[in-house]
Amino acid sequence: AHRITVRPMTPWRQFSVLLAPLLLVTGCGTLFSSDDSTAPTPPVAASESPVSGDLADFYGQEVTWKNCGRADCATIQVPVDYADPTGPTVELAAARVKATGDRIGTLFVNPGGPGGSAVDYAKAAEYIVSDAIRESYDIVGVDPRGVGASDPVRCLTDEQVDELMAADGTPDSPAEEEAIISDSQLLGAQCDASENRLFAHMGTVDSARDLDIARAVVADPVLNFLGKSYGTMLGATYAELFPERVGRMVLDGALPASLDLVQVTKEQGEAFEVAFRDFVEDCLAAEDCPLGGTVDEAVQQLRDWIKSLDANPIPSGDRDLNEPLASYAILSYLYFPSYDYDQLRPALAAAMNQRDAKPLLGLLDERISRAPDGRFLDNSTDAFYAVTCLDRPFTGTLEDVKRYEKEWAVTAPTFGPALAWGLLPCQDWPATAEAVTSTTATGSNPILVVSTTHDPATPYQWGVRLAEELENATLLSYDGYGHTAYYEQSSCIDDTVDAYLLQGTMPADGVLCQ
Repeated sequence: AHRITVRPMTPWRQFSVLLAPLLLVTGCGTLFSSDDSTAPTPPVAASESPVSGDLADFYGQEVTWKNCGRADCATIQVPVDYADPTGPTVELAAARVKATGDRIGTLFVNPGGPGGSAVDYAKAAEYIVSDAIRESYDIVGVDPRGVGASDPVRCLTDEQVDELMAADGTPDSPAEEEAIISDSQLLGAQCDASENRLFAHMGTVDSARDLDIARAVVADPVLNFLGKSYGTMLGATYAELFPERVGRMVLDGALPASLDLVQVTKEQGEAFEVAFRDFVEDCLAAEDCPLGGTVDEAVQQLRDWIKSLDANPIPSGDRDLNEPLASYAILSYLYFPSYDYDQLRPALAAAMNQRDAKPLLGLLDERISRAPDGRFLDNSTDAFYAVTCLDRPFTGTLEDVKRYEKEWAVTAPTFGPALAWGLLPCQDWPATAEAVTSTTATGSNPILVVSTTHDPATPYQWGVRLAEELENATLLSYDGYGHTAYYEQSSCIDDTVDAYLLQGTMPADGVLCQ
């Protein structure tokens, strides 16, 4: 069964065009709730207590930054197990793009995932934050433990990843049911058999503690943070653990810790169902659309075609475009309408009209970092499950999965059944970890939560939920389409976020950018 990755999956900013949209203010008379000064001001510093005991050396370490192309790079040592800080350590990869003007602090960034590289994200600073932010902040990305260049955990071979992604996620017979159960157990078993035991210590709580050491390493008294998608959970978890050390924190595309795996999966499936219909409606207005009829008819036509690939896959070199791969390819190009739809439409036309699967498989490969020779260029699949299954283990039964399959076939007929079976890899995961299941961050500085009304991967209501759960947070809403909002397509969002990061100016409650 395919997975939904809650992170921006398109190369950063290739899809981002600022459109200078209108601004709507609902329920208030002003956009900002405090002063309107334009000069950057340093974040309010916390009164930090010195760290003592076995963690003191980690907090006091000095690192050497060396040029690594578009940034300076360093490694930061952290304990593998915070319950045993004198035990094994792991080196985290970090990248820093220095401020171009008068520096007011460091802005740590994370693109989400789990499994996305914060090092690569920071190196793309000119595409992920505004010029004003780059003038005033060092932009720093730290690859979370087990991710990217931070001792990456790899449990599966490239061939096994291919097999997992192509596994039939909607079993129609007892034999197919046995096969998906076996496939679902493969990744956990392979991780458990691997020599790299870091997979058992990749929960978000440990990564949040790592961030606090990284903050100390750059000598910032507070953590200033921009997290997108899963990066919002990392940021909110940090705020829960270290509320007194929160500086200016932007959480864009919220993933609340209070949602369990079933809730996350169900609500994502329903949100992507809406995005699927939006794509079909958009497609029907284009000359190269392979669909026809009314929107309802075209939606069913595309669903039927995906289903037909179960019995009649399309050969393409040494691979077949089958039902799960086609479904995953389509889903992965519903994140950013202005960028994704124009690419998905001709690839679908080639597959549906000429039985040419190469373009659609090529789009999927781009999103999952699969090279033409079949190599996976990162460990995002392994990392996704390692983090997710530690943070949100699936405690249900096989009968629960079958019940969800039937229920979700009604509320999310395109993707719901496969997503229900996709819960199984996190059942009986061979490791457990401390998890944060609510984030109130009592006593923190103000936190800005950004949520998009038509976000398919992190639905709008998740942002509302997170802003309500945090004791000191304000919700900034974007009435638009796509996954996450800052520095994507709304000057209103960009200006509001920048005012907060530069001056600490929070928007008034109820601001809606359009």
